Amino acid sequence: MDTLKFTIEYLEDEHEEILAFCNRMEEKCLEILKGQVDVEFFRRAISFIRLYADGLHHKKEEDILFKAMLDNLGPLAEKVVRGGMLVEHQMARGYVMELENNLNLFEETSDDLAKLHIITNAMSYVELLRNHAEKENKTVYPFADKSLPEDVKEEVAREMEDRVKEEEKNLEDKKNLMKSLGI
Repeated sequence: MDTLKFTIEYLEDEHEEILAFCNRMEEKCLEILKGQVDVEFFRRAISFIRLYADGLHHKKEEDILFKAMLDNLGPLAEKVVRGGMLVEHQMARGYVMELENNLNLFEETSDDLAKLHIITNAMSYVELLRNHAEKENKTVYPFADKSLPEDVKEEVAREMEDRVKEEEKNLEDKKNLMKSLGI
């Protein structure tokens, strides 16, 4: 029985949305190099990250799949999850915080240094998430699928299905925000 199939496919589908978002953010960084700073795009981008990429996607990983791995798979899971994936989630949050700080500074001053830091933090986020999603898709999720006991996989699947049902009320808002970002 392939009990983690839904969980893994759902998380990978969210990765595709996040990666499409990253491509769009990269395009907006290139526009800054040409002199155009789309402040409203970056404000909406921060909302997308905080509400969906981090607030829902990373939260599902942290609360459900990673928790099950940490509770059941010992030192290797500690290394992979705590020393890798959770650290990267925190790094992403830091890049977003600095992106927002420099966006605020740019709005106040139109300073070139603030523009540089907008690009730096946005692209740091983009590159981190591209690599992060690949690691999860190719290494972390298969490790969980191969290593977790069947009863734990079933509990993860139940929790994931419940969470996805809860999130359905936000789907229209998410689609609208993605559309406003050009995704």
